[in-house]
Amino acid sequence: MVLRFDVSKPSHVVGGVAAAAIAIFVVYELTTSADVFTATLLKSLALGSVYAIIALAFVLIFKATEVINFAQGALAMIGALFISFMVADKNLPIIGFFWEVPNPIYEIGGPTWIKWFLSVLVALVFAAVLGLVIERVAIRPMIGEPLFAVAVITLGLEIALRVMANDSVKVQFRSINAPWATAGANNQGGFMIGNAFVNFSYFAAMITAAIAFIAVFVFYRTRTGISMRAVAHDQEAAMAQGINVGKVFAIAWGAGAVLAALGGLFATQPPVKQTGAVDPETSLVAFRALPAVILGGLDSVQGALVGGLLVGAAEIFAGQYLSGQASWLGAGYPLIVPYLIMLICLLVRPYGLFGTPEVRRV
Repeated sequence: MVLRFDVSKPSHVVGGVAAAAIAIFVVYELTTSADVFTATLLKSLALGSVYAIIALAFVLIFKATEVINFAQGALAMIGALFISFMVADKNLPIIGFFWEVPNPIYEIGGPTWIKWFLSVLVALVFAAVLGLVIERVAIRPMIGEPLFAVAVITLGLEIALRVMANDSVKVQFRSINAPWATAGANNQGGFMIGNAFVNFSYFAAMITAAIAFIAVFVFYRTRTGISMRAVAHDQEAAMAQGINVGKVFAIAWGAGAVLAALGGLFATQPPVKQTGAVDPETSLVAFRALPAVILGGLDSVQGALVGGLLVGAAEIFAGQYLSGQASWLGAGYPLIVPYLIMLICLLVRPYGLFGTPEVRRV
């Protein structure tokens, strides 16, 4: 394969120079401090995987409804709370005024880590049900209404759900009890690469993201997935062909809530957080992932993956290799880097790297 660059196009020149600079940087770091570079790379892939999971949730709902779900952060936090209820409190995530429903999984024998994973699966089912309820009660009645009105509804849902979720963590953070947090030698939850420490949660995030994207790619090749793609292309034409648009909306919101819950789970783990517990800032992971959605393209599944990995790499590598400039950049400069990349992308490609260009007559 031969890469060809058209020097008459400035974007090709800039891309070629950037690729050459990155290659030189990688070679230099591998020859001088390979352990730090490797640990930083794994950390960036882990953070990018978390962003990609959240971005995928945004994309699925947008492709089906053409609406940006501003309630994604609250869904991530509540999904993580569901997991905490299942594995820490060992109760089903049902609010009871007079009784609690015990988690039956922890009443049977077997290794603790298997009980944890089974409990997480049950919590994801509850998250999917929550997504279905929100879609049926608040979103489906708005079919045919202006998209701006639907977006405002999701913003109201974000505020309401986040306030409810914050009531559960404002006194005490809710632990996730992730099994990898105490794995390895001395229960330190990771291992050393030279002088650099690597958390097992990095690999858990990467594996989860890989499974999520493979599942979505396979789903889009099923009959229901093809129906969803048809609805994303043209809702009226899909309805004329007998496709149940309401069912497609429900599937998108259910899947989006599940992905949000997974994103909320890893928002409590390194490299996002070190606490291993749900706190009031857990819902902010959706807004941190928003640059990945814009960068990849709002309607592109592969864009969600690429955008998440690029944004994660930019944030982590900037934090690692520009730390000596924090005196004038500011302590929180790594969190700003993804938004700068997003702004540059919007100036060059307003529809994202993989988004579908649209021309609207005004």
